[in-house]
Amino acid sequence: MASASLQESSSAELVLASSSRWRRALLDRLQLPYQCLSPEIDETPYNGETPHALVHRLALSKANAVAARFPHHCIIGSDQVAVFEGDILGKPHTVEKACANLARFSGQRVTFLTGLALLDTRHQRHQVHVEPFEVVFRTLSTPEIENYVAKEQPLDSAGSFRMEGLGIALFEKLEGRDPNALIGLPLIALCDMLRQAGLDPLGAY
Repeated sequence: MASASLQESSSAELVLASSSRWRRALLDRLQLPYQCLSPEIDETPYNGETPHALVHRLALSKANAVAARFPHHCIIGSDQVAVFEGDILGKPHTVEKACANLARFSGQRVTFLTGLALLDTRHQRHQVHVEPFEVVFRTLSTPEIENYVAKEQPLDSAGSFRMEGLGIALFEKLEGRDPNALIGLPLIALCDMLRQAGLDPLGAY
């Protein structure tokens, strides 16, 4: 029975519920075939919702948003926020907001929470995980902040930076299990989820 179940799981198709090129680049590293579809959901936090609950809910909501299109698949959803001084900070969207965020972070420790969901529509099962990661920022001058934002335009990134690019120059220290989480897709946790669903990236197909 175990072999039959694994055979069924191994033939499943993988879907990334995201339009992020950064998440696609991360998922490409696992060398599994997959499709992409951007989910359309409202990412507004509920009144009183904690950061942990928010990314947990949104990751699963993104997977559920495309589930009707993929009834025999494993769907990945992910969402990320920065948490600083009790505030939940998502994408800045404007240069002014990005600069203001980085000015607040200067010389400080900021927590990032990344929600990850894997929805198996074949069996109506799901797994959800929230991966924490902490960043200690260097003390940054106003010209450094403005030059960084002008060069990299990190307006669609939670935290107002891109670690995979010039953003690495903003940091004094990174602390966490999986630095990929800071880019938007915690691959170590995802590999664990995929193995439980029968899609082992190191398996033979």
